[in-house]
Amino acid sequence: MMSGKVELSLSSRMKSQAQVAAVPLGTLIGRELRTEKVEKPFVKFGQSGLARKGEDYFLMKTDCYRIPGDSSTLFSVFAIFDGHNGISAAIFTKENLLNNVLSAIPQDISRDAWLQALPRALVAGFVKTDIEFQRKGTFQNLFFLGRYVVHTYADTLSLFAGETSGTTATLVVIDEWTVTVASVGDSRCILDTQGGVVSLLTVDHRLEENEEERERVTASGGEVGRLNVYGGNGVGPLRCWPGGLCLSRSIGDTDVGEFIVPIPHVKQVKLSNYGGRLIIASDGIWDALSNDSAAQSCRGIQAELAAKLVVKEALRSRGLKDDTTCLVVDVIPSDPVLPPIPGKKPSMLTSLLFGKTSGNTTNKKKPSKLTSLLFGKKSGNNTTKAANKLSSVGVVEELFEEGSAMLAERLGKDFPFNKNSEIFRCAVCQMDQLPGDDLSVKSGPFFSPSSKPWEGPFFCTNCQKKKDAMEGKRPSRRTVRA
Repeated sequence: MMSGKVELSLSSRMKSQAQVAAVPLGTLIGRELRTEKVEKPFVKFGQSGLARKGEDYFLMKTDCYRIPGDSSTLFSVFAIFDGHNGISAAIFTKENLLNNVLSAIPQDISRDAWLQALPRALVAGFVKTDIEFQRKGTFQNLFFLGRYVVHTYADTLSLFAGETSGTTATLVVIDEWTVTVASVGDSRCILDTQGGVVSLLTVDHRLEENEEERERVTASGGEVGRLNVYGGNGVGPLRCWPGGLCLSRSIGDTDVGEFIVPIPHVKQVKLSNYGGRLIIASDGIWDALSNDSAAQSCRGIQAELAAKLVVKEALRSRGLKDDTTCLVVDVIPSDPVLPPIPGKKPSMLTSLLFGKTSGNTTNKKKPSKLTSLLFGKKSGNNTTKAANKLSSVGVVEELFEEGSAMLAERLGKDFPFNKNSEIFRCAVCQMDQLPGDDLSVKSGPFFSPSSKPWEGPFFCTNCQKKKDAMEGKRPSRRTVRA
């Protein structure tokens, strides 16, 4: 009897609720599924390339987790490494950069805190990778010899000499709708968004084109000029001397001045629910194609084929004069049921999801509310915080951007330390060290008077020396690259 009363009571309650909100269960489930799909987009990608020197390497990793074993913390990483003067630096960076970045992020923090910590961790990871590459020896190079194809005799010598090679690095981290890009050198990442708006997410560190970097290099003790042949006028692009490198930032290149720094430009943006397409490529692509032409060459094409089309267009425009490597990554909503608006030119996203549409525009069905929200005109709402900038179409929110080459400035002053043990953790290499071990008050402004709180970031002895060298505070090895 009691069971029957309970069943009757529950039945009456359900009927009452149904009268208040008469929404079919299937509709409610559909709403929940659509909401989840909008929050977590699909990531589709493709890669293509042609080798001339064989010094380009890339990384595509879609099974990264902020918390190991927790599928809800999944994120993806894509990267291009364009080596020069050999392949050793590019290989080493591909093998170690991501782990060095992730090791600089505190454990057991929320997703929002993780994303906020990521830009600083990228800086620490790039610098740590550069320091480790300088220290690596012949045995590590022999290990690489067994894993990678050596294209030329010069590459073999580079693997044994190792430390004289260098590489650009463009690393892209995609966590749901948030895209974070860190780069040194002249490999590039562009973003193609709804409406055909193309945005550059990196900064080229070429001395020829970057006046701010030229001033930094000369202020740190380097010289900038063109190649001088037999006392005549300078020829070719602007280079940094000693060494003759055209770039002002890279990983490796330890035979040139240490004012060639591994500190990356970092930009973090949040895409709208439209998603977007990322094109990440080495300079073999960008020397042949503009940002807009690269984006236009592959619109409406799935990522795998799109990468091949970009390489093909670069080859058609300039020929194979350099290694050309291209990654195309699409961040798109998981719900593909988004019909094109009648009479309106299909967007990039619509083309990606549905392919080319016919010219038939006889569909008289009124667009749904969801369709109007996604494809209709955007409002002029400017209530976001002043620190957050929007692109010209209002669909990409800029969360963070910094390109300073001053390491202490990039790493900040709030690195934690164990107050009970008085042990400090180096902001770069993540090694614990007592503040007084092998450190001098004269070695840098990171010691504060006892009456004041600690002012970070803290650097261990080796990382402090690296920081001073990058800022021109101690002599660098002055050798000239042949």
